[in-house]
Amino acid sequence: MNNVDRIIRLKTVLARTGLSRSTLYRKIADGTFPAQIRISVHGAGWRESSVNRWIADPVGYREGQAGSHVQ
Repeated sequence: MNNVDRIIRLKTVLARTGLSRSTLYRKIADGTFPAQIRISVHGAGWRESSVNRWIADPVGYREGQAGSHVQ
């Protein structure tokens, strides 16, 4: 059951990363932070595994390079 990828919301992402909301969205636009996924009409979240990959290597993270980050 460890392979289940949870969806985490904005408050959790901000708490785990220490980023401000504006910095988070700027990094998403730059491709240096994982993009959120739509979970409902008015809601979005992040894959926990993607956020954990960013936390492990924030400087080297690039969107679309999931295969290059080995855990």
